[in-house]
Amino acid sequence: MIAVLVLSLLGATLALPPKEGGNHWAVVVAGSNGWGNYRHQADACHAYQILHRNGIPDDRIIVMMYDDIANNEENPTPGIIINRPNGTDMYKGVPKDYNSEDVTPENFLNVLKGNKEAMAGIGSGKVLQSGPEDNVFVFFTDHGAPNLIAFPESELHAKDMMDALQYMHDNNMYKNLVFYLEACESGSMFHRHLPDNINIFATSAANPHESSYACYFDEKRETYLGDLYSVRWMEDSDTEDLKKETLQRQFKIVRRETNTSHVREYGDMSMKNMTLLQFQGGRVDVPLTPLPPYPQFDAVPAPEVKLAVLKHRMKVARTDEERSEVTDLIKQEFADRQMIRDTVETIVQKAVQDQDQADRVLRDRTRDLTAHDCYKRAVSHFRRRCFLFNVVRYEHALRHLYTLVNLCEEGVSVDR
Repeated sequence: MIAVLVLSLLGATLALPPKEGGNHWAVVVAGSNGWGNYRHQADACHAYQILHRNGIPDDRIIVMMYDDIANNEENPTPGIIINRPNGTDMYKGVPKDYNSEDVTPENFLNVLKGNKEAMAGIGSGKVLQSGPEDNVFVFFTDHGAPNLIAFPESELHAKDMMDALQYMHDNNMYKNLVFYLEACESGSMFHRHLPDNINIFATSAANPHESSYACYFDEKRETYLGDLYSVRWMEDSDTEDLKKETLQRQFKIVRRETNTSHVREYGDMSMKNMTLLQFQGGRVDVPLTPLPPYPQFDAVPAPEVKLAVLKHRMKVARTDEERSEVTDLIKQEFADRQMIRDTVETIVQKAVQDQDQADRVLRDRTRDLTAHDCYKRAVSHFRRRCFLFNVVRYEHALRHLYTLVNLCEEGVSVDR
């Protein structure tokens, strides 16, 4: 079977098996919530539509997303989600396997590991039931930070995700697995973590130390409709012949057209000549989807989305009252950022022994993480006691988690 995990399911069509037998499976996950994060669920819905259209049946696609966008009171087109300006509805037909409070790292890992017992009574209960002849496709989109990806109320660390992927390999849950990851610092989830000998090929929207980018600002919805890396791979899959295009060709196209961050590849490079059809669907008769020339991407770093939206609102404000309201929101955003920055600096100053060490911890954004247990405890404490970075107001705190990496690598005890 080819397992494609997509946490955004739509319909059911007949798929041909991948080469040499087996089935396709998919898991699609959008890990955020809130109108300001519209783009993540739009990405997930679009991914589902590609997999569904290309013949992967809904019982082999697993979709996980909060599902608070389509019928959000801020949505000017209720029940509709689009992923590009003037685009078609991506929401119709998407299965609701796991939504709301079911969007958690624990549930995601149990879905990957095929743990039906753990998922009994939760959402649809669907988990990967793939086997040694199946190919699996996983797409995840959300916020990230060094060595973690965010969920609505917690986070998933790189080591825990790698342990799940290793479990899948050791228990013959796939023949080949492809993982596409959209998040800031997404490369850190694979860099020096993903082995090159367990038949997994992964690409990330950014390298281990930089932001990914949002794109397609929509004046009507006052939000960004997509993420640049995600939009580029999906619009490529929409318009290319999946039985001819290889993973390597799609990677090169996405890397070239995602020119605001450094798209990276990891894992088993011998898989790069496999075709997209072997992971994103099995139908060979799917007509290509013509798309109008894509508009200028107006890409912005994901951490700057909130401020960019407010600046757009200021440009179109018609009254002094509207301008005053937006001005206050911008001031609040800058005040929150300064508060986060000051708090982090205070934590560092109290934790280290001298100013040279403090400067090093605050300055170095490129250190690799080896002290995983320390970092996991530190992040949990920071989220619970300082800033709930899963909510829109404090998302910018994610940009400072590199200091916790540095503190742990410096040998500073979490208890301090």
